[in-house]
Amino acid sequence: MKLRNYTKGLLLISATAVIMSACSGNECSSEKGMKDAIKEAYFIGTALNTPQILEEDSLAIAVVNKHFNSVVAENCMKSEVLQPEEGKFDFSLADKFVELGEKNNMFIIGHTLIWHSQAPAWFFTDEQGNDVSREVMIERMRTHISTVVGRYKGRVNGWDVVNETIMEDGSFRDSKLVQIIGEDFVKLAFQFANEADPEAELYYNDYSMSIPEKRDGVIRMVKNIQKEGVQIDGIGLQAHSSITVPDMNEFEKSIEDFASLGVKVMVTELDISVLPMPDLNVGADVAKSYEFKPELNPYVNALPDSLEVKLHDRYVEFFTLFNKHQDKISRVTFWGVHDGQTWRNYWPVAGRTDYPLPFDRNCKEKSAVHAIINLRKEL
Repeated sequence: MKLRNYTKGLLLISATAVIMSACSGNECSSEKGMKDAIKEAYFIGTALNTPQILEEDSLAIAVVNKHFNSVVAENCMKSEVLQPEEGKFDFSLADKFVELGEKNNMFIIGHTLIWHSQAPAWFFTDEQGNDVSREVMIERMRTHISTVVGRYKGRVNGWDVVNETIMEDGSFRDSKLVQIIGEDFVKLAFQFANEADPEAELYYNDYSMSIPEKRDGVIRMVKNIQKEGVQIDGIGLQAHSSITVPDMNEFEKSIEDFASLGVKVMVTELDISVLPMPDLNVGADVAKSYEFKPELNPYVNALPDSLEVKLHDRYVEFFTLFNKHQDKISRVTFWGVHDGQTWRNYWPVAGRTDYPLPFDRNCKEKSAVHAIINLRKEL
């Protein structure tokens, strides 16, 4: 049954105005957290930035402890941070991230082991600046994965092993990884991660997964990995969204089709931008950027009530779908704790004011938080 025929929970939309009114000012605070309402269905998580990992952002940490039972490293586990120079690893912040997750009994996600972006400059080249050989590239990848995963063996529950290697047309991205190693770099990365920690869950993570051609390309890749007998435990559907994108029926089809592969399905990096997009096909490619224009930043001081309602309703739509497929979805993770830290303020246009998360810039709960909790009561 498709989402358009699935109405349970969406009845809450008609009560949006009442909910919004009840959550005005600083008095909007739920008695229990989202994690308590959802705990029997799937993990509910968030990405943490540096001030939160260091527990300097006390308001955000209070939100994290109340509402989330899973955390993911926003940036501190990317290769440019962990190994800025060959053979010289810096685990100082990553260690604190893992310790914070352990202290609060959270399901800890490492993000991300192998990604064409935010990799150190030396990773793909020799001393002369030329591409390294396939053998050298494989060994560098093996060393990085085995060192990082090995350090946190038995402590990090799951890893985004490979990030964003399939394009919207279903083909492999023409990255240095593909140019030097070939498409089987993905299989090798999963193999190395499994060798370093056989108990950790291993995931592929990507954006725009509701595009049929991209979905089919990911399915082909995962099936090929499975045919090789290499462990792959899950697929993460990045949900960098807007009020209108993605199409919910296509998003639902991706959940169903990925689950049919026998792997876990995770909704990762969830946020819902309310701002106009300079390009509707931008996806979530961090390499893309657009010139700032005032008309692309219309809500500098506050979000109009009409858009607050649309944001609320969109979150209701998403979580109604997640609840429908709770037998397939193992985790839903927001990409950030509150609006003040969201990457949407600087991507794809720098210097904007966006409102994509369920907590505002003062870490106050938006009405969406109550709607997400109330949806569970309706089941």
